[in-house]
Amino acid sequence: MAEASSINPGTNSKTFRRLDPEDAQLALARVQEQLRRHALVEHIVSRQQEGDDRAPLVEGLLHRQHENELRALVNERHPADIAFILESLPKADRQLIWQLVRAEFDAEVLLEVADWVRQSLIEAMDREDLLAATENMEADEIADLVANLPPDVVAEVQKGLTVKERAQLIEAMGYPEDSVGGIMDFEMVRVRDDVTLEVVLRYLRRLPELPDHTDQIFVVDRTDRLLGVLSLSALLVNDPEVIVHDVMSTDYLTLNPLDQDAEAAGAFERYDLVSSPVIDDRGRLIGRVTIADVVDVIREDSDEQALSRAGLQEEDIFGPVNMAIRNRAPWLMLNLCTAGIAAFVASRFEDTVSHIVVLAFLMSIVAGLGGNSGNQTMTMIIRALAVGRVTAQNAWQLIKRELLVTLSVSLLGSAVAGGFAWWISNSIPIALVMVAAMIFNMLVGAMVGVLVPMVRSRLGKDPALGSSVLLTFATDSLGFFIFLGLATLFLI
Repeated sequence: MAEASSINPGTNSKTFRRLDPEDAQLALARVQEQLRRHALVEHIVSRQQEGDDRAPLVEGLLHRQHENELRALVNERHPADIAFILESLPKADRQLIWQLVRAEFDAEVLLEVADWVRQSLIEAMDREDLLAATENMEADEIADLVANLPPDVVAEVQKGLTVKERAQLIEAMGYPEDSVGGIMDFEMVRVRDDVTLEVVLRYLRRLPELPDHTDQIFVVDRTDRLLGVLSLSALLVNDPEVIVHDVMSTDYLTLNPLDQDAEAAGAFERYDLVSSPVIDDRGRLIGRVTIADVVDVIREDSDEQALSRAGLQEEDIFGPVNMAIRNRAPWLMLNLCTAGIAAFVASRFEDTVSHIVVLAFLMSIVAGLGGNSGNQTMTMIIRALAVGRVTAQNAWQLIKRELLVTLSVSLLGSAVAGGFAWWISNSIPIALVMVAAMIFNMLVGAMVGVLVPMVRSRLGKDPALGSSVLLTFATDSLGFFIFLGLATLFLI
């Protein structure tokens, strides 16, 4: 847990504010309470001042007082906390709070908020505010906002960049969003291999500050071709007269700008990296990726995977209803179709169910347990695919293992289910049908849980997208068919 300190003007003492993840939650609660209280007070005053000529003046003073209270509360927060507050408010309240945020925080807040909030914030800003917010941004940061900025603002921003920055911006905009080039930054320290460590130290002291997350300095030749890396620890512990070439490391991980950002995240996790150089096909250093970029990638991938399991895309939770309907309706309609097919399968065994009514109560257990078993398998497979542990060489071993695990679990589960079926029906044949149907349907769930994500991944699709809908369709339809089919064969 970190601490931030500041000096009170006019005093010799320091005040410390502890940065705590719960700060954002507490600040959000206070903002929501103040918004609610302010709305109530202004409503009461408006009712009391009806017909009074001084009413507009009183209401204006009260409104400014409330704005000042909210402004003081919001602007003492970290920009990341301000972004969290904005994401957690309905659109009208969000726009009100956004107007109260100090201009110096605009750039950082715009970079921190989710895409679905950023667009509404940018729409509320005028041209001058947008230009001021982007004035001190790095090229890679501007590239993150280009999709949301008006074209005339983008053109004006480009005019204010140096030739080098403009080239970096164009380069960053040319890479796919989910690539290493889309997340890399261009701010880094480079040195030559033929200088001493003393020269490097003097060079670093002339810099205003080191780029964030600098754990190593990149050693390049005159054409910017990467030769090695010089860690800060090596720079500090070695004799200042030592040549960089003698202490630099040539054992380092490099990334290509067209690599997938998820692959880079996996490499950072595997090798405990803080930063990594990005080189082009000719070995020239063009940027770097830091742990801060990777954490964002991991979080976004995790959010996308959770939404994909239900067939959803990210949406503004306070956005218009019609947008939510467009996001959710397609997969719900598909789910309705699959549920209809399962109901149709069950209806084909109407005579069987009418003769043995207890089957209607038991078949939902068969379908439910098959779905739960398949969901466990699917979760494990999607996770293994995400971290790159599933290959063509081990896929069959993985399938056999999952089937063996499911068979073992199904034998235990079906014995319990069979005992329950015998208890409520007092029929051993029904119990045996229940046992057989449970085993078969849980194996079906395991097969679907393994094959659907693996096939989608092989086709270059998101393995999680809609997988749960397809799993439910298989375990419900086949579960009903297996259970009622066995009942028809052996009980009627």
